[in-house]
Amino acid sequence: MNITQKKFKRILVANRGEIAIRVIRSAKEMGIETVAVYSDADRNAPHVKLADFACHIGKSPSTDSYLQGKKIIDVALSLDVDAIHPGYGFLSENADFAKNVSEAGIVFIGPSPEAIKVMGDKLAAKAAVQAYNIPLVPGTDKAIKDINLAKKKAQEAGYPILIKASAGGGGKGMRVVEKEEDFEEQMERAVSEAQSAFGDGSVFIEKYITSPKHIELQVLGDQHGNIVHLFERECSVQRRHQKVIEEAPSKVITEEKRAQMGKDAINVAKACSYFGAGTVEFIMDENLNYYFLEMNTRLQVEHPVTEMITGIDLVKEQIKIAEGSALSFSQDEVEKRGHAIEVRVYAEDPENNFLPDTGTLNIYQRPQGLGVRVDDGYEEGIPIPIFYDPMIAKLIVHAKNRDEAIARMLRAIEEYNISGIKTTLPFCQFVLGHDSFVSGKFTTKFVEKFFAPEVLSQELSEQEYQAASVLIYEYLQKTGANETANPIQNKAGNSKWKERLR
Repeated sequence: MNITQKKFKRILVANRGEIAIRVIRSAKEMGIETVAVYSDADRNAPHVKLADFACHIGKSPSTDSYLQGKKIIDVALSLDVDAIHPGYGFLSENADFAKNVSEAGIVFIGPSPEAIKVMGDKLAAKAAVQAYNIPLVPGTDKAIKDINLAKKKAQEAGYPILIKASAGGGGKGMRVVEKEEDFEEQMERAVSEAQSAFGDGSVFIEKYITSPKHIELQVLGDQHGNIVHLFERECSVQRRHQKVIEEAPSKVITEEKRAQMGKDAINVAKACSYFGAGTVEFIMDENLNYYFLEMNTRLQVEHPVTEMITGIDLVKEQIKIAEGSALSFSQDEVEKRGHAIEVRVYAEDPENNFLPDTGTLNIYQRPQGLGVRVDDGYEEGIPIPIFYDPMIAKLIVHAKNRDEAIARMLRAIEEYNISGIKTTLPFCQFVLGHDSFVSGKFTTKFVEKFFAPEVLSQELSEQEYQAASVLIYEYLQKTGANETANPIQNKAGNSKWKERLR
């Protein structure tokens, strides 16, 4: 590999919202100028104001703006940009875009187009990691379109099985089949959905892990062949196969298992000659057996929890790697400190099947205090556009242990004052106070097993109330905060604990 070492003077951020702000801030601290791009809907967005330069790139729909790769590259060339940071979503895992950026003489802050392509296809990814003996879920190692052959492979794996789209993610083109008589119909639906969503109807079969945990490991690799892992994140609280709450480290992972998974995560990165900041995702069963799921070659939404426990700025590391620098630390020098939790604040109504909610942020007041971080892309008075992902913000806390982190998060949620739209904050509060979450025994089935919309308008059980009360009382005692404060009343719309805690 030819490595060109060059210090960047100006970076374009090909994204919007909180991740654009996140990149701009780190770049500024490195003395690098930034260029923001924006659509009609984002004309007055905070990321536009924060950057040194800003360019309008199209109408509000992402297909007319943030997915216009050629237009973004043209803007970069016109402003003499050294590199493009894609953030996540949009063009971040588009191998053609990465290739076009490089061919235009601009550095793509991310992996090679080849690595993106290999890991963007789940079957190609499986084939790549097999040489390193990475544990794989039983199933097929090739795309299947013949229903009879697929049915035979499903029988061999044993029901229940999972039909998954080879390209893409986010739960699209995915079907769980409990019994053989449902197989043909579900496969036809999976193929159709995959074709519609990704332009590729290829699917494969996997044994369905009935009570899984979603465990992922952050990896960093430079262009000199050095790769490290930055420990695991637990991302099992999900709705519609998409994460809502993440934490680091996982409560259930032992040091021995952590070392084993870390080694495998590094080998997955080696399998595609990876450099950049990526995530290796595993699925784990109730016996702590884990299996390779996929690799996301770009920065993840939940990267802040890793930053909080390691003290490493992942965006700065991405930029240094893209500049051609070698990692400045080894695996032995990476330490984890304390515990971090992130909740995603979506403009969604958890009492109405998490459907997106639209409106204006009439009141928008962020929580503050020790160990509290808010990554967001909005300000008070700004409408939430209907054209993009409904995430408003990420609320992250860090504390010296998991119990204090839960207590701190509950306090931060109580302080987060949002009106004008419904959010997922009441749901997150419910999760954090639930026995299953506190014990660490929860799985990706949490919503299905424990959540129903009516619980947000019901009184908590005495056990749930006592568990959360103890955590918050201990937190207030240790921090010397006002013990008479009302720790759990949620200004986001969930004030059922108010009288009990007085």
